[in-house]
Amino acid sequence: MKKALILVMALALVLVSAAAMADPVTLTYAEVNPVEGTIVGEMAKAFKSKVEELSAGDVTIDIQASGVLGSEDQILDNLLGGGNVTDISRISAFALSQYGCTKATLLSLPYVFENREHFWNFATSDLAKEFLNEPQVVGLPLRGLCYGEEGFRHFFFKDEVTDINSLKGLKIRVSSDPVMTGMVSGLGASATTVPFTELYSALQTGVVDGAEQPTANYKSNAFPEVAPYFMMDGHTLGAVQLIITDNAWNKLSAEQQGWIEEAAAYASQVCREVSESKENETLEALKAEGIHIIEVPDKTPWVEAVKDTVAANINGEDEAYAAILAMK
Repeated sequence: MKKALILVMALALVLVSAAAMADPVTLTYAEVNPVEGTIVGEMAKAFKSKVEELSAGDVTIDIQASGVLGSEDQILDNLLGGGNVTDISRISAFALSQYGCTKATLLSLPYVFENREHFWNFATSDLAKEFLNEPQVVGLPLRGLCYGEEGFRHFFFKDEVTDINSLKGLKIRVSSDPVMTGMVSGLGASATTVPFTELYSALQTGVVDGAEQPTANYKSNAFPEVAPYFMMDGHTLGAVQLIITDNAWNKLSAEQQGWIEEAAAYASQVCREVSESKENETLEALKAEGIHIIEVPDKTPWVEAVKDTVAANINGEDEAYAAILAMK
């Protein structure tokens, strides 16, 4: 009996020792924007610090920012194609809509969120958990961890604009999804797809006349240098989410997965705390630099112009759409 107990204790010590000697896990985190000076950058840093704090270095997050791993579309294509370059990425919340996630599309519809509080009522709800799990439901090899936001998205232009009528005939850069292209077309402009990493030069050379981004991203990517007219139309809230691949998730122990989930919740809260103040701070800096800020006091004509795009992209998710609207 005593020998058996000694053997059990010895085996336990061996297992503990082996766990202690196990190589730490490093997960690569892709971000297309700079880490410094952006809301999503603060989110990335918060996630990294909390994971490494909780795991005491057992799990390390390697942030690869400023698009060094490619555009958002390129990163997603790599993830969904089984590539192992990226483990975790911060993406636009609606980016997965082009891969069969119909619920995700609702988050990109123009004017779905009236204000930040409305969005966070959704982001912290049980319905949000269903949205985050949608990739698993439709068979994609990744899962959502949490939501965040980087402020309302606005248009900006190379040349002077005054109101909605100024957009007619302009070439406006959009990402390659039907909501964005439909919205821009509804506003009378020409939707032009350009990779985000090429947007600065596209504006500089006149390939496009304008684009749209949240305020902080507009400034941190130096777009004011080539497009100094910033129209505060607030067509959508820049909802974002963290995703992790199944390959990365499955190589983690249950404890490590718990650390990832806890860190994601923490990063989401940090994003919530800094987004509005960061946006206001950036807007004041833009004004001080002489950037032309064009207010949009009445959004009624904008809402009317895009209503067909909204109707065309609910994609049978009428109940979920109604539930989101009711959370304001």
